[in-house]
Amino acid sequence: MIGITSYGAYIPFYRMNRMTIYGALGWLNPASLLPGEKAVANYDEDSLTMAVAAAMDCLGGIERNKIGGVFFATTTAPYRERQNAGIIATVLDLRPDIRTSDFTASAKAGTGAFISAYDAVTSGSADNVLVCAADCRLGKPAGYLEEVYGDGGAAFLMGDSGVIASVEGTHSVSYDFVDHWRADEDRYNRAWEDRWIRDEGYGRFISEAISGLLRKYKLAPKDFAKVVYPCQYIRAHADIGKNLGFAPNQIQDHMFTATGHTGTAYPLMMLVAALEDAKPGDRILVASYGNGGDALVLQVTEEIQKARDRRGIRKHLASKKDLGSYEKYATFRNILGIDTGGRGEEVASTQMSTLWRERKMVLALCGSKCRRCGTPQYPPQQICANPKCGAVDEMDDYRFADRRGALFTYTSDLLAFSLSPPAIYGFVDFEGGGRWFFDLNDCDLESLSVGMPVELSFRKKYHDVARGIHGYYWKAIPVRA
Repeated sequence: MIGITSYGAYIPFYRMNRMTIYGALGWLNPASLLPGEKAVANYDEDSLTMAVAAAMDCLGGIERNKIGGVFFATTTAPYRERQNAGIIATVLDLRPDIRTSDFTASAKAGTGAFISAYDAVTSGSADNVLVCAADCRLGKPAGYLEEVYGDGGAAFLMGDSGVIASVEGTHSVSYDFVDHWRADEDRYNRAWEDRWIRDEGYGRFISEAISGLLRKYKLAPKDFAKVVYPCQYIRAHADIGKNLGFAPNQIQDHMFTATGHTGTAYPLMMLVAALEDAKPGDRILVASYGNGGDALVLQVTEEIQKARDRRGIRKHLASKKDLGSYEKYATFRNILGIDTGGRGEEVASTQMSTLWRERKMVLALCGSKCRRCGTPQYPPQQICANPKCGAVDEMDDYRFADRRGALFTYTSDLLAFSLSPPAIYGFVDFEGGGRWFFDLNDCDLESLSVGMPVELSFRKKYHDVARGIHGYYWKAIPVRA
């Protein structure tokens, strides 16, 4: 039996009500407004950091040295030439003898990576493959796509033991159908006419992929507890399922009014939501859309009960804050350029040779732990800091990134430049020992207190435009429910 052995998801803390967009642009005609809100990545988040966050949720309690591959799906990769999946593997502190691949250029790349991971495990070329999908797409300001697109990620571990949902079959269709596109020189996504996308795109290709799957495996709509498929048109979403013969209670919630269209992650985030409510024996149909589409049959097993401790979709949806300001959103996305002031000068980026030598310390947040007395330290040291020990060269790697801590002390800085002032930073005492200094985010100064629980989040530290380098490190954030 081969299939999903664990799942995880990530939705940014900030949301923006679509009325905030309309209010900023002066469009207040109720007949033409999209309802709900969309998820908004913070200024220091991107598709890579969200993929890491979803993977951290997925890998809780799992031995990382058993993972044999990382497949990353996105249409908004930070790098065009530098393997993004390789960065994720390093951040997660995975062993180096694994397969890493990027999947891109289509919204169906998420299910493409999922099926490829299933094929890799089925063939025996890998025991476990981690699939991550995330997107942070931009629509032109005042355009329809700006209202449609949201940010988020999902992750699945595919394997052959402890399977919570087995893959029973797949079917794919592929067409060079142009609906959404972005050329190399474009910053913003482009789209063709809405009726064309809705009727000839979603209405045709999702139906064709699902119908082909049903014929291929001699299944009927009544055989499924849930059917999962994305659609940015709410009415069309319901009509697609109805026309295929599915009852309303079989159709998984579209999530569009809660998160927006999250690109490659969209159908996989919906799948996570379906698994959160699934019961042993349930059969789930999952389909994607983008230059055709993929469709899969999943069978939920008794092991599903062991995967209920994930933050997943439900808890991320409940943990949120309204951004409240279109101007702040525009600043986060560098749509609205602002003066950084005399104290906002560019910080010199890390040298690539230094990053290579210190990759475990910087990207994976690995320190050291004394074999003799068990004292953990960050950064890694040769000499134990415990005055009662003092052991020399008796250290093992010790990963701090997946450990919670308590805020020991903190301060704010109104002079230092920040895209979301004031800049806040402080010291964190880790559970099990160790203390280090971090920037804080996803919080207001008024919400912080000494001793409050915090967790770590992989974030973008800087973007050196002149050298084309994205710099990443870890920040402390209040623990989300």
